[in-house]
Amino acid sequence: MELSISRQFASDRVVPTADPLAPRRSVRRVGLSVRLFLLTVAFVAIAEIMIFVPAVASYRTSWLTDRIAAAEIAALVLDATVDHPISSDLTQRLLTGVDAREVVVESGSRRRVLSLGLAATERADLVDLRGSGWLDGVAGSLRALAGTTPALIEVIGHGRDGSGTIRVVLDELPLRRDLAAFSSRLFLTSLAVACIAAVLIFVILQRLFVQPMRRLARNIADFADDPESADRVIAPSSRVDEIGDAEEALARMEIALAGELRHTRRLAGLGLSVSKISHELRNILTTAQLLGDRLEGVADPVVQRVAPRLVQTLDRANRFCEATLAYGRAAERHPQRRMVPLAPILDELVDLAALSHRVPVGIVVRSQNDLMADIDPEQLSRALANLVRNAVQALDMTSELFPTVTIEAARMGRRDNGVVTITVSDNGPGVPERAKPHLFAPFQGSMRAGGSGLGLAIASELAELNGGTLRLDPSERGARFVLTIPDRQTLAEAA
Repeated sequence: MELSISRQFASDRVVPTADPLAPRRSVRRVGLSVRLFLLTVAFVAIAEIMIFVPAVASYRTSWLTDRIAAAEIAALVLDATVDHPISSDLTQRLLTGVDAREVVVESGSRRRVLSLGLAATERADLVDLRGSGWLDGVAGSLRALAGTTPALIEVIGHGRDGSGTIRVVLDELPLRRDLAAFSSRLFLTSLAVACIAAVLIFVILQRLFVQPMRRLARNIADFADDPESADRVIAPSSRVDEIGDAEEALARMEIALAGELRHTRRLAGLGLSVSKISHELRNILTTAQLLGDRLEGVADPVVQRVAPRLVQTLDRANRFCEATLAYGRAAERHPQRRMVPLAPILDELVDLAALSHRVPVGIVVRSQNDLMADIDPEQLSRALANLVRNAVQALDMTSELFPTVTIEAARMGRRDNGVVTITVSDNGPGVPERAKPHLFAPFQGSMRAGGSGLGLAIASELAELNGGTLRLDPSERGARFVLTIPDRQTLAEAA
C-alpha cells in the first residue's frame, strides 16, 4: 500500500525538462571582461582619431602661416631697396630663408615680387588660407602625407595688418617631411597617453563593475545548486550604488525563496502523510459503511433510528477522504480548447438535481441553442458540475418552497473574438461571510458542514486553465457565481 501511494505522488512531481540554456552554455561565449576590453580599445581608437586628425591639420595651417609671415618679412627688404635693384644672390638667400620659390606681396596698388622664375611646366596646388575651414585643412594634410599633391604649393594669406595679400610658392617636400615628423611624434605620444588611460579605465571598471557582477552571477549559480542552504545567501557589500541595491534585493529574494522552499518541502511531506492516512482511513470507513448497511436490516427500533444517520456520516467521511486523495494527485492536463456548443454541456447539469435528498430542486437552463464557446468541454463540464452540485447541496438544507438553481449563458462580442459568461445562481441561504475570504482556497472554502472545500477550488483552477475567471457576485438572495471564458483571440489581443 505504501509503495502504491509513493508511486502515485512521484508521478505528480514536476519532471525536470531539458535546460533551454544548455546549448548556449556549450558554445564558447565572449565574457564581460573581453567585451569591456574591446570597447575600451574602440573608444581609445576613436579618441585617438579625434585628437590626431585635427592636430595634424592645425600643424599644417600653422606651418603655412609661418611661411606667409616669413615671406612678409622678406618683402620688407624689397621696401628697403626700392631705389636699388637687389642682386640674384640676395634674392636666392631671401627665398631660401622662406623656403619659397616665389613671393608676391600686394598692398593696394603696390605689387612687390621676389622670384627667381618658375618653369612654365611647373604646376602649383592652390591653398587659400583666407577662407579655408578645418575640413579643407584635414583634406590637405591627408593629401600631403599621402604624397598626392603637386611638387609646388601656392599659398595665399593676409599680411599682419590684414590689408595686404601675400602669395608664396613653396616646395611641397619640406611640408611633407615636417608634417610626417610631427604626425609620428603626435601619434606615439597620444598612443602612449591613450594606452595608459585605457589601462586605468579598464582596471577601474573591472574592480567597480565586472568583479561585482561576476560575484552576483556566481552567487546565483551557487544558490541554484542548493537554494535551501542559508550559506548560499549572498552577503551584501557596503556599496551604496545600484550594485549594492541589487545585492540587497538578491539577498532578500534568496532568503524569502529559501524559506518558501523549506515550507513547501514540509508541506509536501505533510501532504504525502495525509494522503497515506486518508487512503488507509478510506479503507476503514468502507468496511464500517458495509457494516452500517447490514445494520439497516436489523428490526430493532433503536438501530433503525440510528443506522441511517450512521450510514450518512460514514458516507460523508468516505467522500471527504476520496476528495482529499483526488486533489492530492490531481495534475490537470493542458486544456484542449476548441469552439464547441454549450447546450449539450448545460443540459447534462439538469441531472444533478437528483443529488437532493430532502426537497426537490429545480434546475433551469437559459441559453441560446447555437451558443458556442472556446473551451475544453470536459474541463468546463467538471467546473460547472462542481458549481451546480454545491448549489443543490446548499438548497437541500433550506426551507425554500421552490428551491431553484438557474444556469444562464450568454456571449458578449462576436464569435471567435468575444467573451462567454456562464452564471450559476440559486435562491438558497447564500455564502456565509466567514467563507468568503478563502472561498476558492482548497480545504478552506467549504460552505456546509461535512464539505471538503475542494469543489470551488477545482472549478476556479479549471476556469483559469481555460483563460477565464470564476468569481462570486453579490446578490440579494442565495449565491451567484459567474464563470467568464474569453476566446483565445481576445486573450491574444489583450496580451
